[in-house]
Amino acid sequence: MTFEEFVTTRGASLVRLARLLSGDRHRAEDLVQDVLARAYVRWRRISATGRPEAYVRQMLVNANRSWWRLGRNRELPYAAPTRPEVVGGEDSMVVERDHLWQMVLTLPYRQRAVLVLRYYEDLDDSAIAEILDCSLPTVRTHAMRALGKLRDLRARELANEFGGTR
Repeated sequence: MTFEEFVTTRGASLVRLARLLSGDRHRAEDLVQDVLARAYVRWRRISATGRPEAYVRQMLVNANRSWWRLGRNRELPYAAPTRPEVVGGEDSMVVERDHLWQMVLTLPYRQRAVLVLRYYEDLDDSAIAEILDCSLPTVRTHAMRALGKLRDLRARELANEFGGTR
């Protein structure tokens, strides 16, 4: 597969992965562009591995992790968006999905990466371990802790909505 064919067939999914990892569409596009520029120079070696998609995904995960270390983007939002009232129907599903995504963005980087690769990219634990360069038990631990934290956050929200404490 040539580099051009790879970008044509997998480019959109790489942007989606970067967006889910970074939480920002514009930063995701920049990350993918940087990663593809680096991959282009090494394409013969990358394609010789027999798994160019996994290799480029790993490059993307590492680039996203390094983004803040490089000091390229230190912008912070002025204020957190408020959660709109849930009214019902299809609009409420969109609001709930967005709210869940905002909770996912609060997770530590590795936990968020595991959830994104597992539930959005539909990868198995061994593929995730390869991309994140860690062991299978580490992947499972990150997933367990991330899901537990999301459950706790949701339980606290429900308790606050209904006047209880937790």
